[in-house]
Amino acid sequence: MRFICYKKSCYLLFLLAFSASIIAQKTAINSDLSSDFHKATRLYNNNAYAAAQQLFIKVSNESENHQNLKADADYYDAMAAVKLIQDDADEKVIEFVKNHPYNNKTEKAFLNVGNYYFANRKAAHALKWYQKVNEKLLTQKEKNELNYKMGYALLVSNYLKDAKSRFQTLLGNPIYGNDARYYYGFIAYKQENFGEAEDNLSQLANDATYQAKANYYILDISFKAGRFDKSVQIGEKLLKETKDKKEISQISKIIGESYFNLHKYEEAIPYLKAYKGKRGKWTNTDYYYLGYAYYQQKDYESAISNFNKIIGGNNKVAQNAYYHLGECYLELQKKPEALNAFKNASEMEFDSKITEGASLNYAKLSYEQGNPYESVPDVLKGFLSKYPTSPSTAEISNLLITSYLHQQDYQGALDFLNTTDSPENKKLANEVSLYRGIQLFNEDKLKEAKPYFYNATLAENASVSNKGTFWLAETDYLLGNYEDALASFLLITKDDIEEIKKLDYNIAYTYFKLKRYNDAAKHFQQFLDKKIDDNDLNDDASNRLGDSFYATKNYTKAIEAYNKVVQEGGVGADYAQYQIAMSKGYMGNNESKIESLKTLINDYVYSQLQDDALFQLATTYTTTNNITKAQETYNNLLSKHSKSNYVPNVLLRQGLLYYNNNNNQKALEKYKEIVAKHPNSNEAKQAVSNVKNVYIDIGKVDEYAAWVKNVKFVNVTDAELDNATYQSAENKFLENNTARAIEGFNKYLQAFPSGINALKAHFYLAQSYNNTNKFNSAIPHYTYVISQDKSEFSEESLAKLAKIYLEKEDWNKGMQVLEQLEKEANYPQNIIFAQSNLMKGYYNNDDYANAISYAEKVLSNDKVDTKVIEDAKVIIARSSFKSDDFITAEEFFNEVSKKATGELKAESLYYNAFFLNEHKDYETSNKAIQDLIANYSSYKYWGVKSYIIMAKNYYALKDAYQATYILENIIKNFTQYKDVLEEAKNELRNIKNKEAKTNESVTNQN
Repeated sequence: MRFICYKKSCYLLFLLAFSASIIAQKTAINSDLSSDFHKATRLYNNNAYAAAQQLFIKVSNESENHQNLKADADYYDAMAAVKLIQDDADEKVIEFVKNHPYNNKTEKAFLNVGNYYFANRKAAHALKWYQKVNEKLLTQKEKNELNYKMGYALLVSNYLKDAKSRFQTLLGNPIYGNDARYYYGFIAYKQENFGEAEDNLSQLANDATYQAKANYYILDISFKAGRFDKSVQIGEKLLKETKDKKEISQISKIIGESYFNLHKYEEAIPYLKAYKGKRGKWTNTDYYYLGYAYYQQKDYESAISNFNKIIGGNNKVAQNAYYHLGECYLELQKKPEALNAFKNASEMEFDSKITEGASLNYAKLSYEQGNPYESVPDVLKGFLSKYPTSPSTAEISNLLITSYLHQQDYQGALDFLNTTDSPENKKLANEVSLYRGIQLFNEDKLKEAKPYFYNATLAENASVSNKGTFWLAETDYLLGNYEDALASFLLITKDDIEEIKKLDYNIAYTYFKLKRYNDAAKHFQQFLDKKIDDNDLNDDASNRLGDSFYATKNYTKAIEAYNKVVQEGGVGADYAQYQIAMSKGYMGNNESKIESLKTLINDYVYSQLQDDALFQLATTYTTTNNITKAQETYNNLLSKHSKSNYVPNVLLRQGLLYYNNNNNQKALEKYKEIVAKHPNSNEAKQAVSNVKNVYIDIGKVDEYAAWVKNVKFVNVTDAELDNATYQSAENKFLENNTARAIEGFNKYLQAFPSGINALKAHFYLAQSYNNTNKFNSAIPHYTYVISQDKSEFSEESLAKLAKIYLEKEDWNKGMQVLEQLEKEANYPQNIIFAQSNLMKGYYNNDDYANAISYAEKVLSNDKVDTKVIEDAKVIIARSSFKSDDFITAEEFFNEVSKKATGELKAESLYYNAFFLNEHKDYETSNKAIQDLIANYSSYKYWGVKSYIIMAKNYYALKDAYQATYILENIIKNFTQYKDVLEEAKNELRNIKNKEAKTNESVTNQN
């Protein structure tokens, strides 16, 4: 059959055949994509999200012309990304919705992502997707689920108002109703809408799931609403049912505070104690509740142990706590502790009545106990200024007047008394002047003390007036005003004052200084007749009695007085023995003099008078023409006391003995030795003259001429001019015409810098400058004298130069001079002066070993003044402490404390407290500090420093409040003491770091 094809028909047939072919191909492709999609779906449903995602991506990429399949693949790709927590998961979901806006899975995508995050406890993420859902397209069931889940997500995200609205729609829902009602009531509780909260939560009282939680919130609501009886009832029931320790703790807290608010403090205590705190820590308020409950039960110890854990509080609760803490301390007679608590409460203004009450107690305790932070008068005046109409105004005003005296702030008392011109104040001011004068006297400020003693003499009270007169006389005596001193001593009439015991002794010494020896002897004897129990004073009086008789050439009575000292072996017995010998000599009894001198030499081998005794013994042998014994004794002196001032004189006398015995060669040796070794002595000039006489006698004047040319201080041609020039200046010096003397000595030294009298000119010029307080000008001249060979001026120059350097506090130069003085001095007082100041110098240079060594030298001397002895003990105490020898330091500070006054007493009390703390005797340590604060508060440094020890004591006694409050006040008020400030900061940091472990209100310190 022939197929006939028309053009049009053929084309159509071709088309049909081609289409069939394409359809066949597409069907094959669709079949493959469908298979991949279903395979991916199975993987997805089996949680194989990664593998499923790869197939979904493939299907999506290969189904460009199959929009429904592509949309489904993109949807599951996005869901898989969410479940795999891929970084671009959110973007894929958004991209799906954007590319397929009309797909029926669009709303489901938002909801499913939200549900996924919700199920994984990611409320914020869930909420973001829930908010994208178009709720109008959801079924009612889906809407209910969305409201519940979205409400919870809003609650967790703290959008309480929106969450509450979501839960409100479900309150009657059979599925979500109870859950929604619990959360609805919880939100109302959080919003402090307690009525609404209680209405809803009470409907769950029998719900097994929410019963316990609902009752807890109802408990808390009742407490916050002030229905404390109901809180107790519900809470005690809950405690029987719950086993959760955290809930037991919190419920106990609410029950305890409910009982507290019902004023049932005894019942409150066990529940308050059962509270364990947040994360194991209480707050200041928690400690307050328990402390106050104990306070109401009069269990003050327990109350304190809780109140004192409230550290750094600054609110009404803290103010109340500190006030009641103060009352507890008062009940237990712990007044210093109470002072701190009341001070703290008085500095807060949350409750005006408590502020005033605390201020009053703080003022009274400051007066009674002393105040380490501010002067007691300032505290009292502060109260009067702030509360002028207080019923306690009169009482505080009276305390103010005496507070200055209590604190030994006598100058402050005088200043205050002088502000009001009244007879009473003037009368009291005269008495206070006595105490202020004695205070200055003890500080060696004699000129400043004198007018205060004069004012005391004007007192109406006879005892005060006589004491003022006595101390005025003492001051004038020490200032060298002997006539004025005597006049005052003789005015004293009262015999019931302590000072009267020494009155005759003082009068006698004053007469002695005025060279009225008969009157001096009379009063020394009167003093000795009283037989005062002071051996050292009696020995001194006996020696001075002997000196008075000696000065009037009544040697028999002098010997009698000296013998008393010798027989009793008292202080100064060697001096008395020497004076006995001298007295016998003046009586013409040389043999007895010799025996007495031998006794001194043999019995007092360590006496400073050994060289004096040997010199006098040799001189007496010369007098009795026993030349051999004389020479032996002189040689003995030279060998044992080579640095004695007697050496030039001894050599001269030996030369004369040899000369008189025609032993010219020996005489020349002695004379020339004087010139060579002691060219600055007066004996050197006599020796030159004697050498000349010897050479003339032996006819060898030419040898004399040759020898004398090498003697520097001899200038034969200028000798008369030298002497005349010097004598003119010296005359002015002796006439006390100091200005002309200075001018004359300077002229002499310019004309004769190495003249015969150069040494004396330098010395007297130095003395002139020193006497007119031109100390810098005196220095080079004293320096010249001490740089020369030893002379009669060396010792005094060393002593004066050392004093100048010490006044200038130039310890380096001063110590060099003192070391030389110690080696060269003959007078005991100068040796003591050198040693006592060397010990101070070494201490100032932190050379504690040498400081102690010199202090021990001073203490080994039985003729040292009491004040120097006390200084030595102080140096040993301080040096031992600095050297960490606490045993020795404690021993000597205890010794020092027995006689110490003023600042030294404050210092010794500080160290007493320090060592008591070291021995863990914390309460006794605090008592020592309280003594310091109460009686020596004007010495702020030691008071403040001791308060750090007190803080340590309190912390060791488990009183953290006292410890931290003290340290905080030191840091706030005493920034001028840098060392104390740093120590306080470190101690406070350590304490707060420890307390922060148990008290949430305390922050850790860096």
